[in-house]
Amino acid sequence: MPDNAARNRKLAPLATPSDLGTNAVKDIAAALTTLLADVFSLYLKTKNFHWHMSGPHFRDYHLLLDEQAEQIFAMTDDVAERARKIGGTTLRSIGHISRLQRIPDNDADFVTPEDMLAELREDNKQLIALMRQTHDLCDEHNDVATASLIENWIDEAERRTWFLFETTRREK
Repeated sequence: MPDNAARNRKLAPLATPSDLGTNAVKDIAAALTTLLADVFSLYLKTKNFHWHMSGPHFRDYHLLLDEQAEQIFAMTDDVAERARKIGGTTLRSIGHISRLQRIPDNDADFVTPEDMLAELREDNKQLIALMRQTHDLCDEHNDVATASLIENWIDEAERRTWFLFETTRREK
């Protein structure tokens, strides 16, 4: 049986100091955690399509998706640490991700390269909309630091969307 001190430490709240109110911390941390689930979902889908790319543009598409996946993955630590920095908690497992994600998986055995790129374009657009919602929540609570981070992530997602759009554009 563990001693009382060890048990108390295990049950102690994280109590990270923050000048944001309790409701702000709860709301923003929850929004960031859900956003993090979406980012992980988009990362894994981008890697899935990267791994399963085929066809005459294989090298270009393979490299594009690898670059985009790296950028998406780079967001994960910043999103999670921001939730913790303000005094909240964040994801704890893959199951937690699957319960929260709003970006759908694609488990199909085969997806054409054009459909992969188009789906990722739409997923990035969806992520932008979700980030804008989170930004609005940050504005409501005067959390300028989180809002500022989100603005950079939106810019990155808009660039990914643009590249995917231009890559799938058909000549007339």
